[in-house]
Amino acid sequence: MPAIAGVQTGLLHLLIQHTSASLALNENASPDVRADLAAWLDRAVPDDTPYFAHRLEGPDDMPAHVKSVLTGPSLTIPIAGGRPALGTWQGIYLLEHRDAAGARDLVATLWGVGPA
Repeated sequence: MPAIAGVQTGLLHLLIQHTSASLALNENASPDVRADLAAWLDRAVPDDTPYFAHRLEGPDDMPAHVKSVLTGPSLTIPIAGGRPALGTWQGIYLLEHRDAAGARDLVATLWGVGPA
């Protein structure tokens, strides 16, 4: 998003327009964090859970919806000096909860003021 560079102070809001994927902010230095998070979500809400009635698109359908509710569809990130003001180890994750998902759409809305 090149427009961020022109914002001195502001907010970036991100929304994923899907109910079976989500966004998260977490440690981005070690790939183990992402793998561990995915493993935890898969154990907490396993595919083919027998008590889910919604299975229209397969055994990972309803579990994907539950995981997206747990992790959330949006993030708001402060902008400072033309950059996202993230912590040293933080990164933005797009969490895909389906085994064979298609393309995903993301809406980014930027508010702020430029240089004084």
